[in-house]
Amino acid sequence: MKKALVLYSGGLDSRLVVCMLQEQGYKVEALYFALPFGCSCPNCKKIDNLKLTILDVTKEPLLSEYLSILKKPKYGTGSGINPCIDCKIFMFKKAKEYADKHDYDIIATGEVPGQRPMSQTASAQKKIDDEIKFKIIRPLADAGFHGRSRKKQMALAEKYKIKYPGPGGGCFLCEKEPVKRLKTLLKNNLITEKTLSLTMIGRHFFINKIWFVVARNELESGVIDKFDTILEGEKGKPTVYFSNKKGKQKALELQESYSTGSEDRIKFEELKL
Repeated sequence: MKKALVLYSGGLDSRLVVCMLQEQGYKVEALYFALPFGCSCPNCKKIDNLKLTILDVTKEPLLSEYLSILKKPKYGTGSGINPCIDCKIFMFKKAKEYADKHDYDIIATGEVPGQRPMSQTASAQKKIDDEIKFKIIRPLADAGFHGRSRKKQMALAEKYKIKYPGPGGGCFLCEKEPVKRLKTLLKNNLITEKTLSLTMIGRHFFINKIWFVVARNELESGVIDKFDTILEGEKGKPTVYFSNKKGKQKALELQESYSTGSEDRIKFEELKL
């Protein structure tokens, strides 16, 4: 029996590709990329009767390799800091390494032309295919699926009797608001396996080459509490992280300025990342 490796996001399209290839007689395995900044399905690990392998890009050594792409993407970014084409190339090359190691006959994805404005166009797919130098099978595209409408996919899901989640929250890198923050953190090599959890929470400041994160709520305080260089939150005062012990005094100022009822925070607003 031939073996197929499906790049699995957990969404409707990749679930359909699994069914289509199984119907064609392939033994299918799913390969899921846990990316540092989203694009994931919270229920991706729940697959009945299907082997699922996870490549965790939030951990080393893959994290450093991925961050180097964010620092200098060959094919540019979208409206945020999202290097969609380079990201696809990264995943496809890692999938090829895995497929070669485990003797898979084909690698398939649920990509649909026209569904994503940056990475799922004809020109983008040509760039990707030229870079990876092997053939990616795109069953939905080959079957004539096109564009952002999901009606045909939903009809096919009924045929296969499969359940699927609604569209996910998307990729944090696509958002415009954190661009300055992420560029600053990347430039100063402040994003690591340990600090990754801080990048998508709180209010951020970069003062005297020290990174500060001020919690906005109890949940964010819980994340920051796991670090060593922090000011613990008190009643009405937020928890504050600082990347260098020399930042303690400034952290105290931030904590006071962003405490409940303070009107002093305006002096820090222009320094926010």
